[in-house]
Amino acid sequence: MKIAILSRNTKLYSTQRLVESAKKRGHEVQVIDPLRCYMNITSHSPSIHYKGVELEGFDAVIPRIGASVTFYATAVLRQFEVMGVYPLNESVAISRSRDKLRSLQLLAREGIGLPITGFAHAPDDTKDLIKMVGGTPLVVKLLEGTQGIGVVLTETQKAAESVVQAFRNLDAHILVQEFIREAAGADIRCFVIGQRVVAAIMRQGPEGEFRSNLHRGGAAHSVRITPQERTAATRAAHILGLNVAGVDILRSKHGPLVMEVNSSPGLGGVEAATQKDIAGAMIAFVEKHAEPGKTRTRGKG
Repeated sequence: MKIAILSRNTKLYSTQRLVESAKKRGHEVQVIDPLRCYMNITSHSPSIHYKGVELEGFDAVIPRIGASVTFYATAVLRQFEVMGVYPLNESVAISRSRDKLRSLQLLAREGIGLPITGFAHAPDDTKDLIKMVGGTPLVVKLLEGTQGIGVVLTETQKAAESVVQAFRNLDAHILVQEFIREAAGADIRCFVIGQRVVAAIMRQGPEGEFRSNLHRGGAAHSVRITPQERTAATRAAHILGLNVAGVDILRSKHGPLVMEVNSSPGLGGVEAATQKDIAGAMIAFVEKHAEPGKTRTRGKG
């Protein structure tokens, strides 16, 4: 097979592992920076050009799209779909997952367990917004934040009001979410491929830090998950339409709560903690499912 990997950095661990696994399994692979692609939008012969050459003959494309380039990179992925190339994750599904509000609304509609969440832009009554989600302590997030950036834990009513007001002054969209104290600064990242959780790790924030992101100094180890957690992870990925996803879950007294569904989950932390060949499993999934034009949306939406 001829596989394209959409990635802005060939030196990233995840990109290198996918290239290594694809070549090891006998495939031809090319890493393509989506921002350097340009497209011919036409009805009869849509095409993508890269570094002066038309991209042709690809059987599958694996998107590794960073949050900051979602708009253009998903447009490039959509063009591959229009050309009949099989995407490991479709453009529509990635766009759903990157819109935190939309993804939470879709998950809530299907009955997935979530922390109580409020959404606002410029609320006239901050006190009512805070009351609506059960009061303090609560977590205030910028909708566009990633890797724990733009996330603040507020312990008191006054602190919560001050943070909401500060974010409001940034002309930003805000998520206000109940704080799950019993999670104790830890969450579970379930790595889903197809309809299976192929690996799960518990991420624990450093002492005094409620965010468990590995980018913020958190530690990770392999963990055994419950059947309820496994079901929540696979259902969440399926609802958003993702074949590959990192589903972040909190353990609460009410059961598993889905925090976020990541469409380009990093491989480094999960492979190191579990000693599993996640990259190889992703390539194996592509081998099994890639067919010309086998895209549910074919670039629609």
